[in-house]
Amino acid sequence: MHKEEKKIIINKLMSEIQTTEEKIITYTELCKPIPPENSIGRVSRMDAINNKSIVEAALREATHKLRELKLTQNNTKNKNFGLCLSCKKEIPFGRLIIKPSSRFCVNCAK
Repeated sequence: MHKEEKKIIINKLMSEIQTTEEKIITYTELCKPIPPENSIGRVSRMDAINNKSIVEAALREATHKLRELKLTQNNTKNKNFGLCLSCKKEIPFGRLIIKPSSRFCVNCAK
C-alpha cells in the first residue's frame, strides 16, 4: 500500500470514528426511558416503546462499529495494515475506502 493511499484510509477512518461517535450520542439521547406520566395515549406509547427498541439496536450496532474502527485505528501503525488476515494478500484500496475496518479481502470475507 502506498503512503498516499494509507493517508486517505486513515483520514476516512477518522471521519468514520467521528460520525459514529456523534451517532452514539444521538442514539443514547433517544434511548432514554419514556416516563409513564406522559399522557401520549396507549397506541402512541406502544409506538414510542417500539421506536426505542429500534434505536437501542442501532446504538448497539454503532457501538460495535466504533470498537472495530478504534481497533483498526490502532492497527494502522502495524506493518501488516491493509493485508488480509487469512490469505496475507493486500486488501484492495477500494474495499478499505468503503469499509476501513475490513480485515479480510473480499474472497476470504465470504
